[in-house]
Amino acid sequence: MSLQVVKDLLQKHKLVESMLHNQPMPRHDLVETLVQKQHLTALRKHLESLIPAEIAVILEELPLEDARLILDQVDKEREADVLWEVTTTLREKLIGTQELHSGRGHLNAFQLVNGRLSQMAINGREDMESIRPIWIDLLGASKAERGMVGQYYGVELPNPDESTDLEASARYFLGENDEVFLFSDFLLDREGESRGVPVSFVLHKDILFTVRNEELPVFRLQRLRARTQPGYVSDCKDVLLDLYSADVEYSADALEDVYATLDKVGKTVLRQAMSDQEAARTLADIAEEENLNGRIRRNILDTQRAVSFLVRGKFLLANQLDDARQIVRDIESLNSHTSFLFDKINFLMDATVGFININQNQVVKQLTVLSVVFMPLNIIAGMGGMSEFSTWTQGISWPISYGVFTVGMVGVAWLTFLILRFFEKRRLQRRINANAINEAA
Repeated sequence: MSLQVVKDLLQKHKLVESMLHNQPMPRHDLVETLVQKQHLTALRKHLESLIPAEIAVILEELPLEDARLILDQVDKEREADVLWEVTTTLREKLIGTQELHSGRGHLNAFQLVNGRLSQMAINGREDMESIRPIWIDLLGASKAERGMVGQYYGVELPNPDESTDLEASARYFLGENDEVFLFSDFLLDREGESRGVPVSFVLHKDILFTVRNEELPVFRLQRLRARTQPGYVSDCKDVLLDLYSADVEYSADALEDVYATLDKVGKTVLRQAMSDQEAARTLADIAEEENLNGRIRRNILDTQRAVSFLVRGKFLLANQLDDARQIVRDIESLNSHTSFLFDKINFLMDATVGFININQNQVVKQLTVLSVVFMPLNIIAGMGGMSEFSTWTQGISWPISYGVFTVGMVGVAWLTFLILRFFEKRRLQRRINANAINEAA
């Protein structure tokens, strides 16, 4: 459908252009320019509604001259993404050997200089030719940028957002050229929001490639440490293990925040009374901390699986194996903390719900007292409404008879209330005596 629309617009454009070119008229150039802009604007708007893959299919079906005209109408920010979708043959015909780089992402290479990591931005092939990196970090890279870096180093760099399988075989595996692929989720804990950010790792020819679409505190910390501490890392696998270790540290810090928040919630819950509004706020806080605790647990378990894969695959050196085992031990210790926090969360949740039930019981109790107080009045009112009442009060004026009747009803209600209050005081006194006996024992 899109291809036919493009063909129709191209045909109209060529037809009008041919007619204007062969027909003399005053101000010919101006008229020709206006007509061309009209059709090209419609073509440009249609292309904006298509994804790069759909535009690439259209380019493959059109003659080369028409394909070039279509490519000229594509937004420059999307041009590189479109060109990566077409075949290599057509790409070379359209742009020759020109490099594809959209410029939207942040591409950084890190090489060892005097034992420290030195950072350098990548803006093209010439930048990669001048360095020997051990780590290349791609933040928010487009398909064109991933393709540019991957093509130079001979490796395919995946989009982390497209790798969401939970199976270990789909998240940690060896590629056809002995590349090591790892897809992990890193915790991002912000005020009022916590989530996992997918990150793709590729180990290829002593270079670590990291592909992600969001900035993470763990990566900032790793860059700072490696730049300021000599000998902190010696190769790409050290960088990978340190990233996982920093992620575990970040999870531990997040757990400390959960502890602090639950302590505040606990002080509110363990008071003698709590209103329904306070209970609602407390339940919201508990639910938020439960969600964060669950994400921390999933994050550290995902890290544990990745490190275990590296150990089982014998990808690490002897000193790196010790670091990997230490990471696993740290994760096991954090697991016990998350289990304890789940128990504490369940206790606080039950206690809060108990306060809500107590408040509801108080309301039901008040309604019960009112119903007991008014039950005798209903009986008396029924008697007053019968025809026998007028017989009983014969010879007495109705203001007096009904006045006495009303006073009698109030007296009965007050007497009923006093009886209920008396039994309530006796029940409370028995409870106080029982508590005193228990304390004495």
